[in-house]
Amino acid sequence: PPLLVVPGADPSARQLCFAWGPAEALVCETLFGSRGTGEGGPSSSRLFVVRKDQDIYIQTLRKLFNESHGIFIGLQRSEEELAGKSRKAQLVQVSKNYRSVIRACMEDMHQAAISARDPALHSQYSTQVSILSAMELIWNLCEILFVEAAAAGPLLLRLLDWVRLHVCDVDNMVREVLSSENPSKHELFWNVVDVFVLQGRMDEARHLLSKEVSANPTSVNMYKILDDLMKKMPVPSLSNTQTLTEMELKWQHWHEECQRYLQDGTFASNSHMESICKILLGDEDAILEKKELLTTWYHFLVTRLLYSHPTVKPMELRFYAQSSMDLFLGGESSPEPLDTILMAAFEFEMHQVIKECSIALSNWWFVAHLTDLLDHCKLLQSHNLYFGSNMREFLLLEYASGLFSHHSLWQLGVDYFDHCPEYGRVYLELHIERIPLNTEQKALKVLRICEQRQMHEQVRSICKIMAMKALRNNRLGSALSWSIRAKDAAFATLISDRFLKDYCERGSFSDLDLIDNLGPSMLLSDRLTFLGKYREFHRLYGEKRFSEAARLLLMLMTARIAPRSFWMTLLTDALPLLEQKEVIFSAEQTYELMRCLEDLTTGKSDKQKFQEDDVETMKVEMLRLALARNLARVIIKEGTLEGS
Repeated sequence: PPLLVVPGADPSARQLCFAWGPAEALVCETLFGSRGTGEGGPSSSRLFVVRKDQDIYIQTLRKLFNESHGIFIGLQRSEEELAGKSRKAQLVQVSKNYRSVIRACMEDMHQAAISARDPALHSQYSTQVSILSAMELIWNLCEILFVEAAAAGPLLLRLLDWVRLHVCDVDNMVREVLSSENPSKHELFWNVVDVFVLQGRMDEARHLLSKEVSANPTSVNMYKILDDLMKKMPVPSLSNTQTLTEMELKWQHWHEECQRYLQDGTFASNSHMESICKILLGDEDAILEKKELLTTWYHFLVTRLLYSHPTVKPMELRFYAQSSMDLFLGGESSPEPLDTILMAAFEFEMHQVIKECSIALSNWWFVAHLTDLLDHCKLLQSHNLYFGSNMREFLLLEYASGLFSHHSLWQLGVDYFDHCPEYGRVYLELHIERIPLNTEQKALKVLRICEQRQMHEQVRSICKIMAMKALRNNRLGSALSWSIRAKDAAFATLISDRFLKDYCERGSFSDLDLIDNLGPSMLLSDRLTFLGKYREFHRLYGEKRFSEAARLLLMLMTARIAPRSFWMTLLTDALPLLEQKEVIFSAEQTYELMRCLEDLTTGKSDKQKFQEDDVETMKVEMLRLALARNLARVIIKEGTLEGS
């Protein structure tokens, strides 16, 4: 396509020209000569290819696209009839399957980053690890809040698991301390205890504190009290064994007990234990002092809720989330895109989550699959876009369109289009026509997809393209096969003529198997019918079934199946039959042959006769002689039969 100049560009300055492709744009920066001088051509240019979805070309992300495709198809075919808890459990499992694919891909990318020797490649892989990590973090939160829709109580436990899974910055420090000979003497010992407390991992914190007591007997009383407080801390239950009211009452009593010990100065002589007691009381300042161990505002949020409001309700999260982010960032830094996305999730603004992810992430995979899952959860039903499609379909169409620009991933895109009821068919028709048909195998694959979906126009188009390619490469058999498949009578006639021309030049047919097995396909065009029948004549002749061959040969001319230009060849083919010892043609058949020969010769102008060479004239004379002799033989034979 021609390059288009960006509207409004200054003709005397550098201009930006572009041409759109199916999934990419060709951009060209050009400086055109002044119109006054009559110089119209560009004086310099640089070309850039701008791809719409660069990530699909990253080899290590292939697992993400391939494996998630199977999960997506399974979800579309899943039992919609399942109701209540069983349907929710099914959707939560689908969500976990998606996350496991993200995590597996992240592991592969991490290994690739470690083994990459090229610094640029290492940097690229590390960036992808960060992006995949952020994707899983967001997805996991959406799973808790939207898919599982965890209620007050279990909600906090899910958020704790979420933080423990995703805040990994301190894991190395924990391993270092625990693997040392004397953990309680390690300089980072109390940091690790604090990490366990901040993440609500009480059993691990108590186990580590017991090592401190055995090394420092003077703090045994303080340890016992703190250990008892940590042991008795009420935690919400995933089962329905206790009501929220019971949980709140227990927690209130425990909280007052912690408060009493702190006010009594029980831990005054040990600043570390006193700090832990303050954290247990939900003291915001004490928790914020551990900012470096928390690493993120959302970890601070979950720790704050654990020790100040463990029975938080889903709709209360927005207030705690906003204040936690403000307190943690403290005006020192502005929120990153990830912070904005997580905040939108805590505020239950699903559409905002999808919008922000579309802007921030480098591909459509995430938003397309998350939106589809949320749509199956019946959470996006009311949201239609002003340009005619709903959000789910719009994002799936964008994702699948990106896949179609890849040489092999386009096959996945077909299934995504299939599950877009409004525009999927139209998009598939447009994209499938743009697939380069490099090999016959690929063409057959594309053709099968079109035939399965009754895309007749595309089927014809593909067959015509392949027939033309085969014809250009002089592969007549393949060209004929494709034209028959396309039901293209004109093209089948053209190729049949080529077969006949080759036969006249070489005296034999190529691709005999195809011509012998044309079957009903030969009725596609008159010329193809003639080709099939003419080949049948040669087969009968080769099998010495001369009478049948003679009848067929005559029928080809008298029924006007054979093109007139080919009659001389047919009459020449009759010569060996006329010369057989046994009489093959009857008197009536011989008269028919004579009439055909006379039609052929008398129909020519004087100029044509003058131009005929001696060989052609000799052929006609030989045929007349052979026909006359055959007629004489027939009359004698028939007369003898009558006389006897």
